[in-house]
Amino acid sequence: MMEQDQVVAAVRSSTEDVFSTMLGLEVTMGNPRTETSAPGPSDGVIAVVGLAGAWVGTTTLSCDVPMACRISTAMLGMDYTEVNEDVLDAISEIANMISGNFKTIAETYLGPLGLSIPTVVYGLNFSARTAGKEKWMVVPFACGDEIIEFKVCLTPNRGLPVASRH
Repeated sequence: MMEQDQVVAAVRSSTEDVFSTMLGLEVTMGNPRTETSAPGPSDGVIAVVGLAGAWVGTTTLSCDVPMACRISTAMLGMDYTEVNEDVLDAISEIANMISGNFKTIAETYLGPLGLSIPTVVYGLNFSARTAGKEKWMVVPFACGDEIIEFKVCLTPNRGLPVASRH
């Protein structure tokens, strides 16, 4: 089992490391919270990565269009002002890196985990949801005036016997 404070610490470490190392950007963690709501904004960009093993779940990275363009500009060294394939690819890769770092830390508590290929959604006025009533740990970060949210939902894999779960 992974306690909420351990999830928050893992998300913080993973996000700060990726933003600093890969983007040269500083992020400041806001106040974490739990939610049972949809895993993303109603407009902007959201990247979704699945987790699987004795525990299963999802991570999401979401931000508005200006922040997605800022991340892409920092990562790719070109100036982006609107969402295109490069921006979607950059957000996918950043979400994959943060989720991968989180997974490595989470495996200490939960055992081996696998990651899915990231899925990125971009648009206006959309909603996303997951089946089930699991709680999400939401960890917001500020990067200048912009906000990025990283969310994690973890639950025991009901398809495995209890003895195989950590």
